[in-house]
Amino acid sequence: MTSNGKYIVYHGLLCPNKCHSYESLKYAEELKVNDDDIFVVTYPKSGTTWMQEILPLILNGGDLTPVKTIPNWDRVPWLEETRTALVLDHQTSPRAMVTHLPYHLMPHSFFSSKAKVIYVTRNPKDVLVSSFYFHKMANFLDDPGTFDEFLDKFLSGQVIFGKWTDHVKSWQNSDLGDRILYVSYEEMVKDLRGVLEHFSCFLGRELSQEALDRIAKHCCFSNMKTNVMSNYSLVPQEILDNSKSSFLRKGIAGDWKNHFSPEQNAKFTAVLKEQSKGEDIKYNWDED
Repeated sequence: MTSNGKYIVYHGLLCPNKCHSYESLKYAEELKVNDDDIFVVTYPKSGTTWMQEILPLILNGGDLTPVKTIPNWDRVPWLEETRTALVLDHQTSPRAMVTHLPYHLMPHSFFSSKAKVIYVTRNPKDVLVSSFYFHKMANFLDDPGTFDEFLDKFLSGQVIFGKWTDHVKSWQNSDLGDRILYVSYEEMVKDLRGVLEHFSCFLGRELSQEALDRIAKHCCFSNMKTNVMSNYSLVPQEILDNSKSSFLRKGIAGDWKNHFSPEQNAKFTAVLKEQSKGEDIKYNWDED
């Protein structure tokens, strides 16, 4: 691990040093994973905050109290971030965590455990757009430059947690069998209620129709955007400048069409196809 300005370089990946440290990354490596632990894995800007809202509600039968009283970074902490060591031991079983780590950098004990994973993918064009605006408002990240400049950085992996294709390939090539459930951001946008049923079944939770309805209603984007425990308005402006962009911006699929020129779209598509050559990456969204 080395330091690079605003980032720690961890196995070649850029991790913001505002919320990562050598100690926190070592803590993640050495974490004793329990068999009933649950990990939500995402590439950045792929629905992580949404899942931090959903997962506690699935696990506690739809009780809204935690998501209205506990900040999302404490109720479902990031495995690799500095806050985790302070809060994880206080979590009741089953523990829920989110992570941006690729498969091979998960805790050593994860691979021999029975811990479950929900892996959320999102159209990388929308990921790029969301990440571009996030870099504008997150003062602990480098300025993104122009959209065209940031597109090149994204495609070359010069962004936090590296190339999108590398992350997706690492988890689609995992050897977890029925321990992993794949879902797309687009599926959640289209049919959140149906996806919630899949989650509850995968996690062995029998929820009433009333509870599922309540979770679906609470976890719609408009409600999350006004929840101070989830919308990052508690974070000081010198860290996240909401005057430049909202942390929870639109919550839709396909916003990339409002940002990409035809030339940028052709370039992005061609590079991703080249990076994905020989891999069976499953896409659950409209690529055009």
